Amino acid sequence: MNQGYTARLERMDSYLTIARKEPLLLAAAIIAGVGLLTICGFLFFEYVLGYPPCPLCLDQRNAFYVSVPLAALLCLGASYGASKKVMIAGFVVITVVMLWNTGLSAYHAGVEWKLWAGPNDCSGPINNFGSAGNLLKQLQNIRIVRCDEAAWRFLGISLAGYDVLVSLFLAAVAGWGLRASLVRGGQSG
Repeated sequence: MNQGYTARLERMDSYLTIARKEPLLLAAAIIAGVGLLTICGFLFFEYVLGYPPCPLCLDQRNAFYVSVPLAALLCLGASYGASKKVMIAGFVVITVVMLWNTGLSAYHAGVEWKLWAGPNDCSGPINNFGSAGNLLKQLQNIRIVRCDEAAWRFLGISLAGYDVLVSLFLAAVAGWGLRASLVRGGQSG
């Protein structure tokens, strides 16, 4: 057998051993890592590629702003022996937040596909401009990013659609961490 191939198999086996021995640490690390990459991704689309977020996009970011720091704290907790209750609570919060975000992202994707109406502030009619004398000034200062128009698609899936997949994956990983926390022996305080 090739030495490089054997080394890769041994490395893979060591990763699986770590996953079996430290599932809480691995679950928290996956959530923190994937969540951080997602944050970097939406900031890249906004500030580098110039795609401004709509109000629903901004709402979807909140789940990552909660889950990533919490997952980092869970990594520390898993490494330094946090109580079972703390680990359970952390994974429950991340699971619930990511499931909520999965629903919000699915709603947003449905708005983009015109399956249902979105919020009036970003997908409804624009009909209140105030007085006619102030109309030109308001039109020059207004910048509406519509929630019902996908700014970017890859393989027919918008960013909201990809957020459904990422959020659901992170909810599943958090659920796995929750399950591992529930069966964890040792400290129960």
